[in-house]
Amino acid sequence: MKLGSRRVYSGRVLDLDIDTVQFPDGSVGELEMIRHSGASAVVPVLSADAAAEPEILLLRQFRHAADGAIWEVPAGRLDPGETPDACARRELREEAGLAAGRLTHLTTIYTTPGFTDEQIHLFVARDLTQGEHRREADEFMETRPFALGQILAMIHSGEIVDGKTIASLLFFSRFGLKL
Repeated sequence: MKLGSRRVYSGRVLDLDIDTVQFPDGSVGELEMIRHSGASAVVPVLSADAAAEPEILLLRQFRHAADGAIWEVPAGRLDPGETPDACARRELREEAGLAAGRLTHLTTIYTTPGFTDEQIHLFVARDLTQGEHRREADEFMETRPFALGQILAMIHSGEIVDGKTIASLLFFSRFGLKL
């Protein structure tokens, strides 16, 4: 149970609080907590034939924290007052230049609940139409389609290392194919 909180940093992407909490055994302590507005991630399914193996668009994006470029699904944080599905549609358009005819919620996950309250809402997008991307100035990426089987092999081999991407693609491969 949270007994108190003090903000020690407020930034563009996150805030850092020191929370005073009472633990389940009754003891009291302090925890550093990163507060985040949340995010949405979307699996863009390119192929329209339900009988064929799905083809999915991935982004190879430069990430400073990863010290290089990594494979990801389109994703981004929620703007103030924005719904998760509106965020997923916006990020799909901005990063991949695609508009979704159908957008289906897969699940919502906590990224790292040991120190942040960030949740990512995972979606699958189908019936896509091509447009122009509108990437932000600090977004450097390329896009490439992959068959689902190839993506699963890339996860298994460690070529795909991004947590939200792994979660969304594995969830999609297990539960989302019929959605």
